[in-house]
Amino acid sequence: MISMATKPVVPPSPNLPATPQPPEDGGGALVVERIAQRVEPPKMYQVVMLNDDFTPMEFVIEVLQHFFGKSREAATQIMLKIHLDGKGVCGVYSHEIAETKVAQVMDAANGAGHPLQAVSEPVE
Repeated sequence: MISMATKPVVPPSPNLPATPQPPEDGGGALVVERIAQRVEPPKMYQVVMLNDDFTPMEFVIEVLQHFFGKSREAATQIMLKIHLDGKGVCGVYSHEIAETKVAQVMDAANGAGHPLQAVSEPVE
């Protein structure tokens, strides 16, 4: 009979285990403990426009409609709040989005030559 093996089969050494064994811990079992993680929602920031005596009311309404997606009626109400109370909340966003909205408002105001100011502040 002809054998296909080119090398003789060598049995494993008696000093080395044939398969990896789990470490000896007395019970022979591996225990993995799951730690619950609590993820907090991001801190929210409100974009606030400040009143001034020079920026036209119509420009403020247009900014609220364009950058904050407000309807004409909602934008008018916010503009009146800004005018009467000295400031008004335009929207509440995550930190990065609020900062972007402030920059957009400031760029639009500077481009139009108006001193309109907007800030973002944490919601409490």
